[in-house]
Amino acid sequence: MKVFIKPGCPWCVEATRWLESKGYEFEQVNVSADADAFADMQSLSGQTKAPTMVMEDGLILADFGVDELIPFLEENDIQP
Repeated sequence: MKVFIKPGCPWCVEATRWLESKGYEFEQVNVSADADAFADMQSLSGQTKAPTMVMEDGLILADFGVDELIPFLEENDIQP
């Protein structure tokens, strides 16, 4: 999975720390430092807000906090 983040974004920090604490493996992509990554995030999710998580099977969760992340992972049976 990829997690598109913006440095300094409190939701990005919270989400990546939570994922790490639960043992999820993910690629963190800084969209502030990479214009192509920002364009990819926007193309995939249809918006410009971070964090945005993209799963290998195409599932996308955009503009979320941990309160949205946990149910998304549970509903889609995504395990670490």
